[in-house]
Amino acid sequence: MNGVELFLLGRALMKIGEEALPEPPGGAAKYAGSARMVLIVASDIAEHPASAVGEIAARTGLPQSQVSTAIARLKEAGSVITTTDPADRRRALVSQAPGVSDRLAQVRATSIEPALAAALGTDDPARVAEVARTLQQLALDLQGSGE
Repeated sequence: MNGVELFLLGRALMKIGEEALPEPPGGAAKYAGSARMVLIVASDIAEHPASAVGEIAARTGLPQSQVSTAIARLKEAGSVITTTDPADRRRALVSQAPGVSDRLAQVRATSIEPALAAALGTDDPARVAEVARTLQQLALDLQGSGE
């Protein structure tokens, strides 16, 4: 496998992941922007708590307007909180909300298997389970949790 093939695999996995996400309350049409954008912003907030919108935009490479939209979605879902920056009371700082929101619990509880079966073009549950286990192990290995 070369770098291009790995990149294309990553894109394919992101598409499967997006298909596996449950619809937000009110449906996807209610929200501007993609689930991918929201997940990028959420992961940056998890890694860098108490960040301003501009800081998140700079780290993620997303336009500030998209970051603000993603934060609004995450805030509505109860996944993030904002506080006033004590150094500059005009700025809000964004952090993960304590606990697990109902939306996060819903996302975590949703199986990837239907989206994976569709991507694989199979209805063989054993094959889907095998690929899901392989992906789980790969995630553990690459994210440093497999130690």
